[in-house]
Amino acid sequence: MIIGACELKLQIYEANSLKEKRHAIKSLIGRLKSRFNISIAEVGLNDSWKTTVVGFACVTNDTNHANEIISKVIKFIDGDSRVEIIEYNIELL
Repeated sequence: MIIGACELKLQIYEANSLKEKRHAIKSLIGRLKSRFNISIAEVGLNDSWKTTVVGFACVTNDTNHANEIISKVIKFIDGDSRVEIIEYNIELL
């Protein structure tokens, strides 16, 4: 069993309040869950308006498949104009 995990620090451009931030992140998380079948949640910087930390994970039986899923999720997030990836950390277990 291979577990692929990634932690992303994101900057949210359209957020001018915590409510707007939550709306943008909830929308992004919902789309990622349905599209890639991953476990994902906001895991840090909960009180910051413009930045957040999101973590996601996938379970598979192949390291290459885990890397592929993580790369596709990062590419999808990078294509969303509402957020920018500031940094990320990938871990395979």
